[in-house]
Order: sequence, then structure tokens, then C-alpha cells
Amino acid sequence: MPKILIVDDEESICWGLAKLCEDMGFQSVSCSSAESGLEIASEQELDAIVLDVNLPGISGIDAIEKFKSLSPAPIIVITAFGDLQTAILAIQNGAFEYVVKPFDLKHVRTTLEQAIATSRMRSAPNSESEDDDQHEFSLIGSSPLMQEVFKQIALTTTSDSPVLITGQSGTGKELTARSIHQFGSRSGGPFVPVNIAALNPGLAESELFGHVKGAFTGADSDRSGLIQQANGGVLFLDEVAEIPVALQVKLLRVLDQQEVTPVGSGVPVKTDFRLVSATNQDLLSQINHGDFRHDLFYRLRTFEIRLPSLSQRSDDIPELVQHFLKREVGQEFTVTDGFIDALKSKPWPGNVRQLQSVVQRAAAFARSSGVLTADHIESERQSTVTDIGTGKSLGDVVDQWLKQNWNNSSVESLYEAFLLLVDRELLPKAFKLSDDQYSAAARRLGIHRTTLKRKLDEIMGDD
Repeated sequence: MPKILIVDDEESICWGLAKLCEDMGFQSVSCSSAESGLEIASEQELDAIVLDVNLPGISGIDAIEKFKSLSPAPIIVITAFGDLQTAILAIQNGAFEYVVKPFDLKHVRTTLEQAIATSRMRSAPNSESEDDDQHEFSLIGSSPLMQEVFKQIALTTTSDSPVLITGQSGTGKELTARSIHQFGSRSGGPFVPVNIAALNPGLAESELFGHVKGAFTGADSDRSGLIQQANGGVLFLDEVAEIPVALQVKLLRVLDQQEVTPVGSGVPVKTDFRLVSATNQDLLSQINHGDFRHDLFYRLRTFEIRLPSLSQRSDDIPELVQHFLKREVGQEFTVTDGFIDALKSKPWPGNVRQLQSVVQRAAAFARSSGVLTADHIESERQSTVTDIGTGKSLGDVVDQWLKQNWNNSSVESLYEAFLLLVDRELLPKAFKLSDDQYSAAARRLGIHRTTLKRKLDEIMGDD
């Protein structure tokens, strides 16, 4: 049962918050000063702290850092009406959220639920139960950036609104989606992950919406689509930028009407699911190019969670290493400072997924000694891109091209001109290497297949 510490010198507020905690099924302990609260925090495990700003002795603002040194529990600050400067200072000092007096108990309830969800996510990686699903699918990290991610996830737990997760490949978008399911109100329902890019373009509609017998060749029986399979739970659409425009219209209708019509059927089927989607692409750019509908974009992005790259949170690397060694390798190692320093010095274009692979490989090399050192890290190849045939680096080619065209008044936009030049060389070759498959080439290039097709058509037209 979650335990809440209430620190306020007004007895009526302590009583009201304690009664709210009781109604929510939480335990609570109250005190009238920060000094007493700090003593409690040093002796008991807490899941959240409600802290008034104006207290006798140490003020709530000055106590925030002291509480954080004793307990990882999220801190909800109570501040006077209109005192925006204090509220901002509280957040800057590490408070989870602030509540303004006189407060609405419904708002306090929601804030407490979000704080408890955040607390559960932070403690999940430390669980010792091997059968605990929340341990298996936990996001790892104690850095400020990851604490902000935990907070954003917590904000989604009291709603069924769609969530859009953005971030580079390998940053943990599916883990984030699973956390939203796990800590949300639909945790008892199914979690249905769908990689849009992996769907057969010709059968994507049938896969998502289902079909009835005889709808097309090979449809020998009725089949529920993935959307229906997510009924009562969460549907996770990964690489959502890859949804064909024609299907985007139908998905928008499903979200608006809460019903899906199987292929070949004129009878809609009611469905109740929460949509979580993810992408590593710039959807606003896709909208500008006509590859993604703006109305669907804003429908998907009621909440947006942006995941940081590993290079932005390198302080989390030691914790991630220990997690991978325990969960993936299953052997205890002595991890040297040199090993960690070497990992922190890398750029990690593949993010956490790449780190996991490197740690597993290093552990295989060090299995006999049981000591991980910098020597066990296989050097990542970082060869310079060259212009085949000339031996020049890409930087040399760009430098030469800029000098040749800098004073050319007939070229209005050097940036657009150079990108067009790159497209003309890159895209046809990538298309050929993918056996003339638009989807495969687009996935490898990291752009939408519609964008690739349009650009190739323009290039072929120019030729």
C-alpha cells in the first residue's frame, strides 16, 4: 500500500489530505514542520511527499533538496494562490508538481495518482522478482531527463487519451508504451504491439481492421483485426509514419467513432482501446510533404513523450550496464571505471539498443576473468564517408562544391540544391540495393515510402 507523507502546519489541511489518502487506499503520516518530515523520511519508505511552502523553521522550498537526498519519493508542493515565482522555483528545485491553495481535492487526487505511478516506475528496476513483468519491461535511468520521462508517463496514467512517443531508434519507445499500459487503467487488458513498417502493404488494412470471409482471395474465414484484438487494452502502433495515407483516413474514423469496419463488411464493430503510437521521424515534415494527415497527427498527439538519446543521458550508462549484465548475461562482473568511461565516450547512434549489444559482446570476452575493462569493448568502426573513385572525404566534397557554387547567383538556395544533388545519387542506388522495393528502401533510409516514391519519380522525370 503506498505511503504518503503530509507536511503542513495547518491541521485542517493535514486532516483533509489524510482523509483523501484513506479514500484512495493509501497510508499517510502527517507532521507540522520540515524538520519532523525529514526525520520521518530518514526512517520510513515513502511513495510521495506533500510539502507546504510556508512552514515554521525550514521552508518547504529549502527542504526539497534535503528530502530528495533521503528519499526518491516524488514531492508535491503546496503553494499560495498566485505565487507563480514560488511554484517555478519548486519545480526547478526538483518538485514533481505543485498544487495551489485553495486546492480542489479532485486535482490533488489526480496529482497523487500520477506521483504514485512515477514512484512505481522508479522502483520497478529494483524489483527482485524474476516473474515480475514490470521488472522485465522497466525503463532504466536516474538522470534528470529520464525522471522527466517518468513524470510524463505518469501524466498519461489518469487518462485514456492517445499518446505519441517520439525519439531516435533504440531509445526505448516500445518499453515506454508498455509502461503506459502497465501503470495505466488498462493494465488488465491486452497490449497489442504492431510494427507498421513490417506489415505487408497489400494486407495492412486487413491486418489492422480485420476481414470477413470472401473479402479477397485467400480470405477463407472471418478474422478479427489487430485493432479489435486490443479491445479493453492498449494498441501500440510503432513506426506510425509508415501508415499509408488511405489507411490514415480510416484510422482517424476509428478513433473518432470508436468502431472498426472489417474489410468486405459494411457492418461496423464497436471497439474500446487506447492508442499509443511511436515514430523516429519528423511527422510535421511529413505533413508538409503531404505524406501524413495533419488531423490524424493532432489526434495522435494528445500527449507527447519525447525520449532522449543515450548520448544526452550518459550518466545512466552505469545503471544500464548493471541491468544488462543481470538480465541479459546472467553473470556477475566487476565493472571497472575504465570500462564505464570508455562507454561514456562513445556517441551511441544506436542508443540503448546498441549499448545492450556492446555490453553483451564485452561480457562474452570477459567471461573467464569476470572483470570488464575498456579493452573488452570492440572498437566501433567510424570510417569517414568517401566519394568512391576520388578518395575524398565527404567534408572535402562539400567544401569543394560550396566554393564552386557560393557566388553562383543562378542558384537561389544552396541548401536545397545540394540536397537535390545528394538525392539524385543516393535514392536510386538505395532503391536498387533493396531489389526495387519501396518499403524496404524507405525503412533503410529512414523516410516515408511515399516520400521516396515521389522523389524517385521527380528524379526519373528530370532524366
